[in-house]
Amino acid sequence: MKRRLHLRLAFIIIALAAGVVAIAVISIVLETHYHFTMYQEQHEASGMDGDPKALAYHLEQALIQTILWTGLGSITLAVVLGFYVARRISEPLVHMKRIAERMSGGQWHSRVHVKGEDELAQLGASLNSLADQLRQQEQLRVTMTEDIAHELRTPLATLKSHMRAMEDGIWAPTPERIHACYEEIERLARLVAELEDLTHVESPGFQLNRSLCPLADVIQRAADLVHAAFREKGVALSFQADSGIQLEMDPNRMMQIMANLLSNALKYTPQGGNVHIEAADEGEDVRLLVRDTGSGIPPEELPYIFERFYRTEKSRNRRTGGSGLGLTIVKQLVTAHGGTVRAESGGTGTTIHIRLPKH
Repeated sequence: MKRRLHLRLAFIIIALAAGVVAIAVISIVLETHYHFTMYQEQHEASGMDGDPKALAYHLEQALIQTILWTGLGSITLAVVLGFYVARRISEPLVHMKRIAERMSGGQWHSRVHVKGEDELAQLGASLNSLADQLRQQEQLRVTMTEDIAHELRTPLATLKSHMRAMEDGIWAPTPERIHACYEEIERLARLVAELEDLTHVESPGFQLNRSLCPLADVIQRAADLVHAAFREKGVALSFQADSGIQLEMDPNRMMQIMANLLSNALKYTPQGGNVHIEAADEGEDVRLLVRDTGSGIPPEELPYIFERFYRTEKSRNRRTGGSGLGLTIVKQLVTAHGGTVRAESGGTGTTIHIRLPKH
């Protein structure tokens, strides 16, 4: 059972107060007994000739001194114990404050030393978890900035060289060269649009416009959208969906998921290959597969294909590898629907597994 901080503090305060009171009571009892004993001895020694008023006065003064010294000692003990207990309680908080200041200064490796299982220990563990998340986010920010710069550098350099060549008269502005520049501009525009979409999807305020829709209709619309591109490349596209599957989803975002997956499968499937979509009702969930007969993905790279700007082609070829954001957007949208997505690839071909809750 975890020891709660407020119970520990209550026990400490009660024990401190009870200890001081107990020491004061014991001191008063012992001192009173001592002075009464002395009073009796003096009274017996003085006999009947002793002055009772003088003896009573001395006894009264002794009792007053006893009470005052006992009170002063109790206050001193309470102050010493109070400062000691306060220091023991505030020490972990001061330590956490120093660690938090180091984190705010960018020292993400700083960690709180966690002891026990009370609220202070939980707070320390939360700070350590926050430090890990901040370090990961900082690394993601740096990596994403580098990736964006890399993605923009090549098309911009190509456009600059083409324009400079035509400006200097080295190249004639033929339709083919102008079209090549137009293609580079299109890739830049597509990259910016995907970055904007990814930023919107990952924002805390992102919400889906859910409605109960037949999944087969969404798959059919996505297939119709990319049918011309499949036909032009000579890749067969087929799908099989259980009739009557109703899914509470955002139809437009589900269309985007399917379109991204199909476009990605088309890039890596050679002419004469095929891409197959399968949707099956599994009770509370729906299983959705997109299987292609492309070149496949090496096993060591499967865990990273849903990361930003990741492409299995080390050359980072934009013509065949895309921007590297499509699968990242797919994962974010599937997660927003409450589902999961994973990839599976053997020697040839890749299968994307998606599992979505019906409601």
